[in-house]
Amino acid sequence: MKRSDFIKSGAALIGGSVLSTNNAMALNSETKEGATFQLDYAPHQGMFASTAGKNFLDEIKYIHELGFRSIEDNGMPGRSVDEQTKIGELLAKLGMRMGVFVVPKGGNGANTLAAGKQEHVDIFIKGVKESLEIAKRVNAKWVTVVPGDYQRNLPIGVQTANVIEALKRGAEILEPHGVTMVLEPLSDTPDLFLRFTDQTYEICKAVGSPSCKILFDAYHQQKNEGNLINLMNLCWSEIAYFQVGDNPGRQEPTTGEINYKNVFKWLKEKGYTGVVGMEHGMSKKGVEGEKALLAAYREVDNFTAKLI
Repeated sequence: MKRSDFIKSGAALIGGSVLSTNNAMALNSETKEGATFQLDYAPHQGMFASTAGKNFLDEIKYIHELGFRSIEDNGMPGRSVDEQTKIGELLAKLGMRMGVFVVPKGGNGANTLAAGKQEHVDIFIKGVKESLEIAKRVNAKWVTVVPGDYQRNLPIGVQTANVIEALKRGAEILEPHGVTMVLEPLSDTPDLFLRFTDQTYEICKAVGSPSCKILFDAYHQQKNEGNLINLMNLCWSEIAYFQVGDNPGRQEPTTGEINYKNVFKWLKEKGYTGVVGMEHGMSKKGVEGEKALLAAYREVDNFTAKLI
């Protein structure tokens, strides 16, 4: 599932009707209502819309009741200023955190940062500045950046240098405000410039800013390279954010081949206290899908870590 398809699928879920209070009570009673998790998992809008309804603010309240303490919203830049403000106020009231949203046109096939073209960098910088204003409204600390596609008429070293120079400019804008752009290597197409953990690690080291780190999406990296825990350990100093989805299928943990219980246990033992974004689809629809989703996270969160 591509990022664009994932966002569309979330939007489709929003259109579901509100179910009865009895359904909400049944879901809660079967999944330990109110119990928090060992890690800070962050749902997206639509994941619990069958019970909570299509209003995002209502869904955030319901997500909080279920024990989640963060949300993600890739499409936050597309919301009105008024809605962004209301979301930020509600999160603050509930003591919840805002996870990542995607920097508008932060780098894509049409304006790849690997090309080294000033007009592409200008688009990126404009998106970074817009993201900073959005981050202030929703109290976000992380924004997702994907540098874009390969510029195949240039040597790889030149492309890498172009990406680094553009990211340095973005980091200079964000760093005084404590906001971090997290670079996400993806698996959607081999045309993407950024695909591997060690490649992203090298770029972050070269940028040399606390505002330029790695977003490690286990779904994408299982497809691209596997060896998840070892690679996370090697690149740990530059990883600031996690997202998950099982493979194959990009659905909730327990539906594929990744041993998320071990991955989450390892994260806990490393002392990770950041957000774990639930950037995936669901194996079932409606309330049954919500039950399966919540049960899956209860299962993989049920680990015993050796805390150091």
